[in-house]
Amino acid sequence: MSMQTDTDRIRALNDELRQHLLGGGAVITTGIAELGAEAVKRLVKTIAVFDDFCQANDPHKEHDFGVFDFEGTHVAFKIDYYDKSLTFHSPNPADPSVTERIITIMRADEY
Repeated sequence: MSMQTDTDRIRALNDELRQHLLGGGAVITTGIAELGAEAVKRLVKTIAVFDDFCQANDPHKEHDFGVFDFEGTHVAFKIDYYDKSLTFHSPNPADPSVTERIITIMRADEY
């Protein structure tokens, strides 16, 4: 039996949100909304398959941030961990019973 570390658990939960929009909420900025509904749908699919995680952009190995070029727009996504009331940071991001994950999708110049 292998013991899953908090980092492994956080990464799995973040991947679930990023790939399937499950286990949390999603927010897009005005700059992303301005691309139009069809582009946003393509962008969400692009984020779902994003796998360019490395030491430079993912030092904690949690898959909580990424930047890439999307149809000529520099795009970033960031996953933040809040308590269930969305008021404070989560007391334990590895525990979904006390954490609300929010993925924000933005133009890199809005970050």
